[in-house]
Amino acid sequence: MTVSRRLLVTDLLWAVLLVLLVAYTVTDPPGPAYPGPAGVVWSTAALVALPVAVRRRWPLVVLAAVSLTAATATAAGVAGAGMLVVEFLPAATALYTVAVALPARRSVPALLAGLAPAAAAVAVFYAARLPALPPVADAEVPLWAPGEIGVTVALLAIFWSVGRLVRWRRDVAARLARSLAHAAVVDERLRIARDLHDIVGHSMSLIAVKATVANHLADTRPEEVRAALAVIEETSRSGLADLRRALGVLRAEGTGEVVPADLAPAAGPAELAELVERAEDAGVRVTLRVGGVDDLRPALGLTAYRVVQEALTNVIRHAAPTTCRVAVEVVAGVLRVEVTDDGPPDRAATLPGAGRGLVGMRERVVLYGGTLTTGPRPEGGFRVHASVPVTPSGRTA
Repeated sequence: MTVSRRLLVTDLLWAVLLVLLVAYTVTDPPGPAYPGPAGVVWSTAALVALPVAVRRRWPLVVLAAVSLTAATATAAGVAGAGMLVVEFLPAATALYTVAVALPARRSVPALLAGLAPAAAAVAVFYAARLPALPPVADAEVPLWAPGEIGVTVALLAIFWSVGRLVRWRRDVAARLARSLAHAAVVDERLRIARDLHDIVGHSMSLIAVKATVANHLADTRPEEVRAALAVIEETSRSGLADLRRALGVLRAEGTGEVVPADLAPAAGPAELAELVERAEDAGVRVTLRVGGVDDLRPALGLTAYRVVQEALTNVIRHAAPTTCRVAVEVVAGVLRVEVTDDGPPDRAATLPGAGRGLVGMRERVVLYGGTLTTGPRPEGGFRVHASVPVTPSGRTA
């Protein structure tokens, strides 16, 4: 059963219950009973309560119908003396629906329009109809017009107030859901921006190094120039492909289009060998050690890949030619990524500091509850070490 059909059945059952309640109150009230035929009682109860079954579809129409019918019946004397409030219970239900479904600028006038006929009908009943009914020696409740008016008005106001509260809570929940969705989109786009920074920074650094080599050796060693140009070509093609993947995801998030699987960024430990090869092409001798990372989830694998990529980019920029060691391992439930280099041949060269690359690495690592330490080594060179906790199955804790 669908949600709308379930709600319709619920409203229909509530309407039938209200019909029975109104009819019972009219035939057996605390005060004098209505002396007319039973057919009038049941038809009046049906007219007063049955429209509640469609209150969600036409809230204002239902409110107008049940309010006017209840007020007319009460003023005409087809009501239970001492419990006139029951006659307006369907109107209170309709007021609740109006308060939930409509904004305040429409529900407040609806409340006032519902209160006026109810109070007037109760006053007419006590002034014109109750004196004509057979007296009751010992009524179960006080037959007092101001008390009945107060209770009826309070019932309608309470139902309306509860409806406004429900609408407010739904609005707050909807705004919170929209805010969370927007935050998720922003976070994802920031992740893509970091990916773009890593991709462009790494590729352009390698291209710049090789272009410098080609420029210096153009006249004396043309064979090395061709090798450098080949590296530039391969690096630029690979960088453009990575850019297309990242921008494809960004475009899909803006339009709702689905990105094919082969365009989704999927870099991870398996692609570290390619990073090492590129770094070696730029004059960095790299030793790579990878272990225990087969079960890492893609997001955590991508984090390890980006940390190594940024660290190698810094080595190429600041220390090449040099020797570098890369270790990516899961040990005792912790993913450890370490990149160390021996520093440039010229010890006066500038070592990487707190640039955007290191900030981006730290953001990625902290996102998964890890820590990142970077700094010069006492024996020379630079060290980048990231530690991220994982579960034994390779899932983040």
